[in-house]
Amino acid sequence: MKRDGAIRLFKYLLIVIAILSAGFMITHFLVQRTVVRGSSMEPALSDRDNLLIYRAAYLKSPPKRFDIVVFTDKRVSGSYYIKRVIGLPGETVEISDQGYIFINGKRLSDKYGRGRITDPGQAAYGIRLKRGQYFVLGDNRNHSEDSRFADIGMVGASQIIGKGVFRFFPFDRFGKVR
Repeated sequence: MKRDGAIRLFKYLLIVIAILSAGFMITHFLVQRTVVRGSSMEPALSDRDNLLIYRAAYLKSPPKRFDIVVFTDKRVSGSYYIKRVIGLPGETVEISDQGYIFINGKRLSDKYGRGRITDPGQAAYGIRLKRGQYFVLGDNRNHSEDSRFADIGMVGASQIIGKGVFRFFPFDRFGKVR
């Protein structure tokens, strides 16, 4: 009888270890929860929206234009930003005095930006993105700290931790992030 109890206990212990291991793997390699702070991504994302970030999104292919990405702040450890990809590696991004975005000299058709950009920042003169660099903007362009400014600058591929894919709170906005 003692042996049967020990075997049963061992089986339960293995199940608990498997569940904990699966949870660890999922939260460290597949998805991560994050909370939006601020209004820089409005109207797509609002302050205190709770999102799932798909960490494995860019293992096989790089970010695409208009993806919403979460990336590390290179100045503050453990701090993240969430922005929309506008410029891709090898492209030249410029923001005109009129507030329009140009990619390689062609005006970008952008349905995500809220209003014309009033401060083009360092993009006023055109920025050539190097290999592995991305130019990101908040959707609420005039209230966003993003690639236009030197403190954020170009986002390196190694800084990107994942793609914003699903909002689970608030419940009235529950669903896929667009």
